[in-house]
Amino acid sequence: MRRTAAVWAGKATGALSRLSGRGGGTTLPGDVARAIDPTVLRKLTGDLTEGSIVITGTNGKTTTARLLTSIFEGMGKRVVSNRAGANLIFGATAAALRSAGPDGRLRADWGVFEIDEASLPRAVEEIQPRIAIVLNLFRDQLDRYGELEKIAKTIEAALESIPEGAQAVLNADDPRVGEIGLALARTPLWFGIEDPEVAMRKLPHAADARTCPKCGASLRFSAVYLGHEGVYECPNGDFARPAPGVAATHIVLDGFDSVAMNIGETRLELPVGGLYNAYNALAAFAAGMVLGVDGQYMAERMHGFKAAFGRQEKMDFRGRHLVLVLSKNPAGFNETLRTAVDMAGATHFILGLNDRKADGTDVSWIWDVDFEQLAGKAEVVVPAGTRAHDLAVRLKYAGVEARPPQTEPGRALDDLISVTPEGATAHT
Repeated sequence: MRRTAAVWAGKATGALSRLSGRGGGTTLPGDVARAIDPTVLRKLTGDLTEGSIVITGTNGKTTTARLLTSIFEGMGKRVVSNRAGANLIFGATAAALRSAGPDGRLRADWGVFEIDEASLPRAVEEIQPRIAIVLNLFRDQLDRYGELEKIAKTIEAALESIPEGAQAVLNADDPRVGEIGLALARTPLWFGIEDPEVAMRKLPHAADARTCPKCGASLRFSAVYLGHEGVYECPNGDFARPAPGVAATHIVLDGFDSVAMNIGETRLELPVGGLYNAYNALAAFAAGMVLGVDGQYMAERMHGFKAAFGRQEKMDFRGRHLVLVLSKNPAGFNETLRTAVDMAGATHFILGLNDRKADGTDVSWIWDVDFEQLAGKAEVVVPAGTRAHDLAVRLKYAGVEARPPQTEPGRALDDLISVTPEGATAHT
């Protein structure tokens, strides 16, 4: 009775939230339901016939979750997922509520939940996943979580408590994730990139994991793929990148249009670009392998993948082609700029910066973004968002000529369109 009451109250809250226009019902229903029955998420996910997968990490959670959801749905499975990106425990609860029936039961096969790093211990405890994926660890919203070491220990503790028989799937290329996995009692499945052709020669200055967690010596990198992700080792022999059990090779990057790679004998081609999406696809593929899903089938599903809102979403507007890309920390922003400038040949930009609660109120991280990549290459840059003026100052120091800051999104877009030729592509 208590669970049924919690489900009904949560559903009613979601409906009222949407009807009133005060929200999308992605979090508040979970708050209400958990107030009535704190164990409602555990009970609902216990109804899943196949089980759950939880995905955590700084970047790529939403895309990886969508890739796995597509794979399962293509098999005719019913999937529960927090697709809107509400990744705290209340958002996961709200997602489960939406799929529950009037009797308070969840009739679905799989749960695929993206989980905020700090929420992982509670999510593991309540959801009891079959697979836990850790994508990466970069500095992100330090006003909320503090330094990476604290988050790493939180994730490590959560992974130690996954159910017996569950599998951790971890990114071998991230030294902080490597540190977590090598400390676990149960051996994880490691994934990583093995393609020096797409590697950078040295770490960007904003790289977060530079030192050996054992002795503190500076790590040696023979390949750098993204941020601090790459092939690394301690010069004293105390720590080294684990050998990936699932590896991507022969990678071909085509701006924001596509990324292709080999995983074993399977060739994957996704209609989204950037090396970060190679990692997302690799993580999803590795999870599918754990479950025994056919590799060629996964490749077919990924070939028709569609990105989430704002994540390399493409649209036409007033005769111009727009590409929307989300970046929320130095590592992600640097890779977005590298993809846009060096691979996509982009020249017209809106760069938006907000400091709302969901975005992180500390925006000092923009000084670690290599906006210098735009200098001499970008023809139009419009600083936008609630902190547009802060961004304009950063661009000035980077030697990038920018247009007047625009705090209103509509005016920023009007300004961009006014100086972008019809038929041309602009990036926001």
